[in-house]
Amino acid sequence: MNAVFPPEVLMARTTSIDIDHVTKTFSVDGAPLTVLDDISLGIAEGEFVSLVGASGCGKSTLLRLLVGLETQYQGSIEAGGAPVHGPSLDRGIVFQEPRLLPWLTVEKNIELGLLNTAISREEKRERVARHIALVRLEGFEKALPRQLSGGMAQRVAIARALVNRPRILLLDEPFGALDAITRAHLQEQLLEIWQAERITTVFVTHDVEEAVFLSDRVVVMRPRPGRIRSVVDVPLPRPRDRGSYDFAHLRALVLDELTDAAAPEPSLQLVAAQ
Repeated sequence: MNAVFPPEVLMARTTSIDIDHVTKTFSVDGAPLTVLDDISLGIAEGEFVSLVGASGCGKSTLLRLLVGLETQYQGSIEAGGAPVHGPSLDRGIVFQEPRLLPWLTVEKNIELGLLNTAISREEKRERVARHIALVRLEGFEKALPRQLSGGMAQRVAIARALVNRPRILLLDEPFGALDAITRAHLQEQLLEIWQAERITTVFVTHDVEEAVFLSDRVVVMRPRPGRIRSVVDVPLPRPRDRGSYDFAHLRALVLDELTDAAAPEPSLQLVAAQ
């Protein structure tokens, strides 16, 4: 049976990521602005979890906290049992834009992921070649970014994030700028990579269908300030059939949760009415 869990029932049994009562506040024109409010979430080793929510709900901010790009916050975040105080080779990230260096070839852009790794030149070449094959870009090793399609460039970014063999992969709307066909193809390819590597994956998206297709669980966030409304379990077997009744039912369930999350809270409605 499909399950929707309330925010207080979120800690996984064996966790790769522990987010414990995290609150993040920015200063805007000298005034505090709370972007994330009391977020707690446990993500299991090898699990694929998606974060969905309206713009401004703090999904990307939470991802930046996980990767260590933002370090000032209340609460605690642990990855692999260690506190997160900054970026680490154990955590790879892929952004919406591939962010490839235009003067470097595909293989050289991927090799950037090994910049701070103490391995031999030969092993670097082997890892780059292995990950080029993993994202199916054989034959494009010497191509420059301007010679690639958007989907191919994003595959390079994924390979660069994976080449150091991180324990955790974080993706911030990596397919958001792609056409529907390319997006669907890359979703399937990302799942193949995830199943081969069994890497803990946190995926930020606005697309509910994408979240249901990819994830073991979907975290629905409430906006302004960002809080977790619920976590929807996705027990469908893979490969998943987007046209099946069970898939449609789960997609509708997440959409209902998302719609409810975006609605003003009763206390706010009461204040507005007064």
